[in-house]
Order: sequence, then structure tokens, then C-alpha cells
Amino acid sequence: SKQNVYVMEGDRCLMAAAISVGIPGKPTPKGNFTIYAKQEQKRSGSYGFSVQGNRIVPSTGGGAGRYVGYPMGYWCEFAPAYGFHQGFVHPYPRTHGCIRLHGEAAPKFYALVKIGTPVNIANSQPEDATLGPKVQRVDDSKTPDPSPSLMITSAAFEKPSGPLLQ
Repeated sequence: SKQNVYVMEGDRCLMAAAISVGIPGKPTPKGNFTIYAKQEQKRSGSYGFSVQGNRIVPSTGGGAGRYVGYPMGYWCEFAPAYGFHQGFVHPYPRTHGCIRLHGEAAPKFYALVKIGTPVNIANSQPEDATLGPKVQRVDDSKTPDPSPSLMITSAAFEKPSGPLLQ
């Protein structure tokens, strides 16, 4: 419910960041998982765009035109079709079940977690009381969506400018 992620090494916090989780109709699965796949430039197989000449329209695939999945940079999969990835972070549940990390938080998370990293997803974590109040809140709810013409290109996966780990 706090919509935070904590990357812990024992009792030491390596990273704490605001996230967005699944909406009630498409919730993020809860429980214990393991990161079992990573892909820096993944595209969704379920949500994206249909490209028909110069026309680009939202699509779930299977229609006319060439399907290009929505970019999900810095993908870290913990359950089939569920993962952490870069995207807009809202102060309320907003995803189709994945966990979105904002801007430069996503590549940092990607650099920190390895295949085999355990993941616990719950309504609350022990760190909520101690680290949660210090997490910088992010609200992309008023940020306009990028142009579909950008989202279908490799520019959608632009790398952050600064160092990932400090």
C-alpha cells in the first residue's frame, strides 16, 4: 500500500524508491518470488501500438498493421509476464500488474538485482516504518504521455545521463 521498493543487503538498504503497482482489476501478485529474467530493452507483448504507414494507434496486438510493444526498459521478471520496469510512477495503483520504477531508479534497480534475487511483494514491509518516510515521492500523473512516434523507436530506451550506482 505504500508503493515503495526496498533493495536490501541484509539490514543495509542499497536503494529505496517510489513505485506504481497494479490496479484492483489487474493487481500485482503478492508473495515470494525470484528474479529469473532480465532484459534491458524489453517491449510488451500485450500492450503497444499498431503502425499502419504514418498512422500509429494504441493496440493489444493481433490487428492490422505492424505491432510494436510498449517499451518496458530495465525489465526484471519475477513471475510470468510480471516484472519491474521503467515507467511513469503515480501516487496510486496504475499498472496492469507490473511494478513501475521512475526514471533513473529503474536502471539503478536493474544494476543492483541479479538473476536469483529474492523478491517479497506484500501490502507492507518492515522497512515502511523506518525507510518509507524518507522515500522521495514521485507523481507523474500530470506528465503527458510521450508521443507514440517516439515510443515505437529505440529512442524510448534512452539511457540515463548520470552514474547509476554511487
